[in-house]
Amino acid sequence: MNLIEDGYTIQLEAEHGKISKNQDINVQTPISFEDLSKIMQRGDIVSATGYPIRKDNGSATLQLTCLPHILTPSLAPVPRKLEDPETRIRNRHLDLLVNNDVAATLRLRSKITQHIRDFLVQDNFLEFQTPILADKASGAMAQPFKTNATEFPEKELALRIAPELWLKRLVIGGLDRVFEIGPAFRNEGLDATHNPEFTTCEFYKAYADIEDLISMTENLISGLVYLVNGLRVDPQHVKYMPFTELPRFEEDLYTKPFKRIEFIPAIESAIEEKLPDLQKDDAGEDLLQLFRKYDLEVPENPTLPRLLDKLASIYIEPLCSDPTFIMHQPSCMAPLSKSFLDPTTKQLVSARVELFIQHQEIANMYEEENSPFEQRYKFGEQLKFKDIENPMDKVDEGYIQALEVGLPPTGGWGCGVDRLVMWLSGAKRISDVLPFGSLRNVVNLGAAVKREMGEGEKE
Repeated sequence: MNLIEDGYTIQLEAEHGKISKNQDINVQTPISFEDLSKIMQRGDIVSATGYPIRKDNGSATLQLTCLPHILTPSLAPVPRKLEDPETRIRNRHLDLLVNNDVAATLRLRSKITQHIRDFLVQDNFLEFQTPILADKASGAMAQPFKTNATEFPEKELALRIAPELWLKRLVIGGLDRVFEIGPAFRNEGLDATHNPEFTTCEFYKAYADIEDLISMTENLISGLVYLVNGLRVDPQHVKYMPFTELPRFEEDLYTKPFKRIEFIPAIESAIEEKLPDLQKDDAGEDLLQLFRKYDLEVPENPTLPRLLDKLASIYIEPLCSDPTFIMHQPSCMAPLSKSFLDPTTKQLVSARVELFIQHQEIANMYEEENSPFEQRYKFGEQLKFKDIENPMDKVDEGYIQALEVGLPPTGGWGCGVDRLVMWLSGAKRISDVLPFGSLRNVVNLGAAVKREMGEGEKE
């Protein structure tokens, strides 16, 4: 008889004559080990007592001193295999029991999250939970989910798209190092790397500049790579399920300073011409002409930031297989970041950096704009783009008033935890690193349960 716990298998062995029949007062008739093994079935949760030994073939064995007890019988059958994707995601509890790789990925996710938390706490950061529901969504360019509360029926509320402005208010309040790991919501598309509900980690560190953020990022990423490699090659280091299917990372790639690419020079080098003055009112039209000239696909709702982002996806991101920092995006792409005139390109750029690994964005960081005058101007410029993804319909005066109290020079950093886990686990879909899959899976799960209940009622 084999028991499985957290992915490990141990065999139960009872030597004839060395184990008595079950004399449990709750059992009216004593039962032998042979009879007990006949009535037990896959999925039963049992308690067993004995001496652990290891057989000559290396298998772990528990030599019983008394009969096992069934703690919880399994009333529904547990299959030996579960391969159909729809069936697996609809029965995630069975998927976890049958397919070890699913549970291993979720355990890895927990370890990654804990590593990030420990990394920040050791640097004297404080963890907070900021509001998820508010009267408006801010801190990023994305469509929010809207809802209402019975207490405020006349007011429309929004789920947060980022915790950024809340956390910076804490820094203004004198808490110099703050972070949050928690959910954010964006009412946008769903694909292999995006889910409307996702987990983000953001931290804000007073008196940190962009080089400090880069150094912290390199240390955090190298630590995570070391963690994953350790779990992969040294299963004894793991208390529970072994992580034998993890990708192997070349640690040398992650222990030296990461490659850096300047945003505007990289694009200009690729197209062999200068970009137009991006501060001009007609810069968007100038960029559209460039798209037509090179027969490039124009993004939907082609605002200036969207056009620049598209150019980056064509000419820069393909260069980012190894860990790479994309530096100094144009100011219009980062309205919450400080900006400066680049002496080389003569363009107004942001004090912002994005980390890409294997062509995917992993982290975003910048020196926070702390001038209320500059921030009001940048909010106003964003409104001019009339981006359908911009949740603001007017300048956030509440945040501007908070800035007037005084935000110290601050470095901010954000990372999508789900995408980070995808990279470190080798998962191909974001649904693989979420406990119950993507929003589509969750919605379909509810529909499937209702459908099955309806079918049962008909019978």
